[in-house]
Amino acid sequence: MTVMKSTLGLGASLACALTLAAATSAHAQENMEKCFGVALAGQNDCAAGAGTTCAGTSKVDYQGNAWKLVPAGSCATMELPKAADGTPRSGSLEALTRDIPA
Repeated sequence: MTVMKSTLGLGASLACALTLAAATSAHAQENMEKCFGVALAGQNDCAAGAGTTCAGTSKVDYQGNAWKLVPAGSCATMELPKAADGTPRSGSLEALTRDIPA
């Protein structure tokens, strides 16, 4: 009986810890938005387009179809370096067609 109580107590503690972790993660993302075209190669949060799978799979810096979570309202105003041809870059709330690897 004592083993059963210990197991139940451990299970309840683990469930509480997991619930707290999930709530903290959701709260941290509450004031964030997906910003396309701002991640450095291999540092995207997810969805890096064709030829990639998920987080950390973007192939080039500022890949237009890879996104990173940024503070809400900051995406379009982030300062990014210009492209090699001098074209200005900016983040976008939607996937971009620029800087896509061949």
